[in-house]
Amino acid sequence: MPVFGAPATLLPAAPFSLLLRIPVAPAQPLAGAWNRAAVAAMLVVLPVFLQAPWVRLQPFSAAVFSAGLLTAALLLDRLGHGRWREVGQLLLGFTGSWLGGCLFWGWFRLHPVLHLPIEAFALPLALAGINGRWRIACSFYLASLAGTACTDTAMALTGVIAYWPLVLQAPLAEAPGLLTLAGRQLLHPSALLTVAAAGSGLILVARRLWPGGSASRIAAAVLLTTLVVDGLFLAAALLSPRLSGLI
Repeated sequence: MPVFGAPATLLPAAPFSLLLRIPVAPAQPLAGAWNRAAVAAMLVVLPVFLQAPWVRLQPFSAAVFSAGLLTAALLLDRLGHGRWREVGQLLLGFTGSWLGGCLFWGWFRLHPVLHLPIEAFALPLALAGINGRWRIACSFYLASLAGTACTDTAMALTGVIAYWPLVLQAPLAEAPGLLTLAGRQLLHPSALLTVAAAGSGLILVARRLWPGGSASRIAAAVLLTTLVVDGLFLAAALLSPRLSGLI
């Protein structure tokens, strides 16, 4: 799951098509692929609206909510048909990302070095199930984790990760200024090259994944949505820091 960022809208087919260079007016099978991509994108964006404020106020209840998500996912997979079963699988992958995010942002948020390890708590299960009946769930979780790894690595290479605990611990009046300062550090040439390389890498991987089956397209959608949310987070840090999920 990416770092909590500025609110984003659900990504329609057009932005994906610009990044992937594939047609938007497809035959029915590709239209179904766009529907799956839209649901996956929505589940990537959802934590920005719901999880970020919830975890700040009530981390324990947010973590317990994972049990409800898991129950709903298993019921949809068992009792649903067609697309509803796929939604159940997507929800299962999302549950892993949700719980990892709750654990980190609820109790360990001042220690960015722990972000990826905590988010990766279900990695062995996801790797074991990637070629089985749960491949859609595993693809969503693994793509979300890959997006997190890419974001955190870029933050570490550019040095802005040092601002992470400072922003979270700063008084409310000082936090926006620190976040803006961190955002401006990304505008230096060397940092821009790092960010551009990370973004290009995500787009390249997504383009290679898209021609595959449902699970691959979902992973591509997750990676692209992560890239867009991170971009919006940077814009918020520079223009309106209070809209970010870190304050």
